Amino acid sequence: MTNIEERQEQISYKYVVSVKFHNSRKAYNFATNDETIKYGDKVVVETVRGLEIGEVISDLRDSSTHVINVALKPVIRIATEKDIQSAERNKNDAPEAAKKCQECIDKLGLEMYLISTEYTLDRSKVIFSYVADDRVDFRELLKMLASIFKCRIELRQIGPRDKAKIIGGLGCCGMETCCSRFLDDFDIVSINMAKNQLLALNTQKLSGQCGKLMCCLKFEDENYKVMRKGLPKLNTAVEVNGERFRINGMNLLTKTVHLTNRDNALDMTLEELKKYIHIEDADENEAAEEGNAIE
Repeated sequence: MTNIEERQEQISYKYVVSVKFHNSRKAYNFATNDETIKYGDKVVVETVRGLEIGEVISDLRDSSTHVINVALKPVIRIATEKDIQSAERNKNDAPEAAKKCQECIDKLGLEMYLISTEYTLDRSKVIFSYVADDRVDFRELLKMLASIFKCRIELRQIGPRDKAKIIGGLGCCGMETCCSRFLDDFDIVSINMAKNQLLALNTQKLSGQCGKLMCCLKFEDENYKVMRKGLPKLNTAVEVNGERFRINGMNLLTKTVHLTNRDNALDMTLEELKKYIHIEDADENEAAEEGNAIE
């Protein structure tokens, strides 16, 4: 443990505040003894990336009543006009830094796609985020970038879902993609969630801009599980008035089913269906249909 860490550990902080950063929807907690900090203030804090400016999105909370699983880093100071100007300058300089980095990538012939570039507040480090299909040997690239920028260089490989979050865009619903609008942590989405909603298992239609299963499949999954509980599976045979049908379609929202055979088609409600079929608890069937998780 360094001397700085020892001194920080010895300091007891009276308050906790939540801080949000411009590139994240998630709030992080920081400790402070500054009673002048208020909601909406810009503050300078140290994160794993380096010094950053964030916005306070909570009132001061008593640290003694706050459950803390890890030691919180302190708020360094309320952002000054100079800090805000530095952050704006860094933002304006990022595109030029990205251009220089891309030139180095092209010169070395590396198979990596640069996504974003960011400076830390004090410009002690510049962070380049990229995607790549395979592992990239960027040792020469690091040397070239260090000689150009004269500071620490971080090359951060991100996944396709993180790439979609950074780039943004419109989803098939016509709204801004969930990942860029409000999602900060990505949950596991499985093909079984599409089965629970009785969707056609068409990979192209179920995939988002990242090429993975759409995050929105998870949002209503629990509700669909409840609605499907005890219902028969598709293609279950049903005898109606002496004529044999199969369940060809089911609408869980309107609670209707569509029955077909070679000659006829029939629509009825789930309540009417119960007269012709013994609907048992379908938990075992649902468990057998569990799909593999796709991140």
